[in-house]
Amino acid sequence: MCNPMLNSPSLAVAREALRETMARAGYDSSAIGDAELALVELIVNAWRHGATAAPMVLVAVLDGTLRVTVADRSSALPEQRKPSGLAEFGRGLQLVEGLTHRWGAEPQKLGKRVWFELQLDGVA
Repeated sequence: MCNPMLNSPSLAVAREALRETMARAGYDSSAIGDAELALVELIVNAWRHGATAAPMVLVAVLDGTLRVTVADRSSALPEQRKPSGLAEFGRGLQLVEGLTHRWGAEPQKLGKRVWFELQLDGVA
């Protein structure tokens, strides 16, 4: 069965904005692919766990650092899980951690922001 949330135009728009921003900043295709996958994980988490049909996505590059932020309406901060080898869920934040240089979450007045960063090669 097709889940209409996974085909949301907002996901496609967010991915395209991320690709365009990173390409203009000089990131290579491998880094762009990693960031896209991390972005999808954060958006899906906002849908699943944040009860937010249209999470806010911010993409910015400053001084060679890409920062992607996804905001949702849930105040529950994400926690990494240690799923069993046969578990079908629970590895999303491990994936984000493995694909990016840094990630974190910040409570907000209404909900939270979850973010990740990627450095442009050659920038400390």
